[in-house]
Amino acid sequence: MTFEDFNLNKPLMNALKDLGYEKPTTIQQKGFSVMMSGKDVIGIAQTGTGKTLAYLLPCLRLWSFSKLRFPQILIIVPTRELVVQVVEEVEKLTKYMNVVTVGVYGGANINTQAAQVALGLDVLVATPGRLLDLALKGDLSLKKIKRLVIDEVDETLNLGFRKQLTGILELLPEKKQSLLFSATMTEDVEILIDEYFIVPVKIEAAPTGTPLDNIAQQVYHVPNFNTKLNLLKYIIANNKDLSKTLIFTGSKKMADRLFEEIDPLLPEKIGVIHSNKAQNTRFNTVNSFQDGTFKILIATDIISRGLDISEVSHVINFDTPDIPENYIHRIGRTGRYDQEGISITLVSLFEKDFLSQIEDLMKMKVPVSQLPEDLEISDILTDDEMPKITMPNVEIKTTKREGVGASFHEKSAKNRKVNVRVNMKDKMQAKYGKAITRGQKPKKKKK
Repeated sequence: MTFEDFNLNKPLMNALKDLGYEKPTTIQQKGFSVMMSGKDVIGIAQTGTGKTLAYLLPCLRLWSFSKLRFPQILIIVPTRELVVQVVEEVEKLTKYMNVVTVGVYGGANINTQAAQVALGLDVLVATPGRLLDLALKGDLSLKKIKRLVIDEVDETLNLGFRKQLTGILELLPEKKQSLLFSATMTEDVEILIDEYFIVPVKIEAAPTGTPLDNIAQQVYHVPNFNTKLNLLKYIIANNKDLSKTLIFTGSKKMADRLFEEIDPLLPEKIGVIHSNKAQNTRFNTVNSFQDGTFKILIATDIISRGLDISEVSHVINFDTPDIPENYIHRIGRTGRYDQEGISITLVSLFEKDFLSQIEDLMKMKVPVSQLPEDLEISDILTDDEMPKITMPNVEIKTTKREGVGASFHEKSAKNRKVNVRVNMKDKMQAKYGKAITRGQKPKKKKK
């Protein structure tokens, strides 16, 4: 099947030809006719399978021009980076259409965004927090929304946007089409679907948790952090195929530390990105990685959902994710659009349970690679890896002596204090035989 078999109008077909798209992916092929019918849809597909195009094509095909310029299509995504990338995709597809697209997200001036919205728009791409802020302030009208798309909904909930998301859903008109897309299906997502979706049709490109077939996965078992660091440096120094590599860490602190450790290996060829970085810095770093200026990009999980970068050759999990679904999202950054990809996961002794959970989710074992013979194995442990010595809390039982009371005895007479108020007049009378006062003037006798 090709896009010619879809019921697309000429502007959309011309845009697809300009982009070089000919054959639809599985999720695009399965979902198009169902979404065109107007039914609510739940789409399960791994990252990199073209689900953004899967929901954009039917939404834009069903779009109709309106002079009012209230948004008709609302797309909610979890991160700022994903807002920017979805807006770019919409603009590419609407090259020959009179569609106005606006993206709004936190971390930018809300007044500037409100002014953009006030000029009129057709498609709004937003993060939940900023979208709700604009709506509650009265800067954004949602009464004309005909199609709602929630992309990466599980990550949106993981980031703590449940309250904002449900608040938005309460503001939307009842009569609309709702589309939800994700790579994984969690219990929280199912609760959201039961409450706000009307008899949705479920479309699966692959069962939830299934990795892409064109990603070659491998695992290295290492004894500790410092050996893991030596192995990462070894891979970078000895693997010439690392043309565009993403390295994922479990924290912002670890991302910065890795950058300091490996930047000397490839000066000015390595970038780092996480939520503490300024917005412009994040955008510039991603662009530098996309255009090849950076050969390696170090990122955290929170950023992984917002990276739609083509031709990523390798994904290296320096830290094994403690949430199995995050592993699927991480490795999904490579092997995109039917290209071959490689994922390498470094697993320490303390992360073996995380790997087991990942393999249970995927229903497969990840092949184990042997450590290089000339790799330096470190025996130095970090503070977190040092064995914790805990002293047993031994309770000593005491025998109760009978006939013994409290430890108390009467004070001697001289040590007993009795508070007695002494009148100065009486004190002087007792000492001098007359009441002598201090500096008091004698009272005048009445005449």
